[in-house]
Amino acid sequence: MAAKGRGRALRGLVAVGRGRAGLHGCRPVDRSAALLPLVAPLISGHSHLAIGTRLVRGSRVMRGAKREVISRCYNLILRGALAARFSDAQCGFKAIRGDVAAELLPLIEDTGWFFDTELLVLAQRNGLRVHEVPVDWVDDPDSRVDVVATAMADLRGVARLLRGSLSGSIPVGRVRDRFAERDTGFAQQLWRFATIGVASTLAYAVAFVVLRTSMSAQIANIVALLLTAIANTAANRRLTFGI
Repeated sequence: MAAKGRGRALRGLVAVGRGRAGLHGCRPVDRSAALLPLVAPLISGHSHLAIGTRLVRGSRVMRGAKREVISRCYNLILRGALAARFSDAQCGFKAIRGDVAAELLPLIEDTGWFFDTELLVLAQRNGLRVHEVPVDWVDDPDSRVDVVATAMADLRGVARLLRGSLSGSIPVGRVRDRFAERDTGFAQQLWRFATIGVASTLAYAVAFVVLRTSMSAQIANIVALLLTAIANTAANRRLTFGI
């Protein structure tokens, strides 16, 4: 008989795709759309994880008052008890870099609905960057999730992580050190990003002048922009963000 649990399902999904791509993600059955904004900061190298959020300005949410109150109270508990800086732990839209998943997933104990929260808390405690994307969300009226039972399980998970925080048993050193070797400081990133931007602008100007001798201005502009945009993205991934 197959083992049940949201956490087991997500862990298995990532394990199946681990050798196939550099990004992993999941989306809820509820109707929402945030795929491209979700994966863009991971592809660029800006963030380690990206999550959808229903609780910030810019999101549009249609759901019952009961779920709205429980969701907001739960996230307030996370902020108070675990000093969480993310706004919506349980929104189903999430994406994570493959190398980050390989480091964090073995450390997660929960196999149910608290899996998402534990993943985000561990990421935050290890100094990883979590990008938030406002989403358009419409609750599924036929949802079979037991809200009360799920909330109680989540509270038990919060208590476990709080005990781990107080005792120092939550693992932070290995993952933090692993990615500290790759990630440069913000000031260095800003300097490299600006330098690459200037170099790309100059390269575009040179390419346009050269191409203009053999094609129309419009075509030369398109080709020069395409070439420099690709080169700019590749340079920032490798030199700015260390991907």
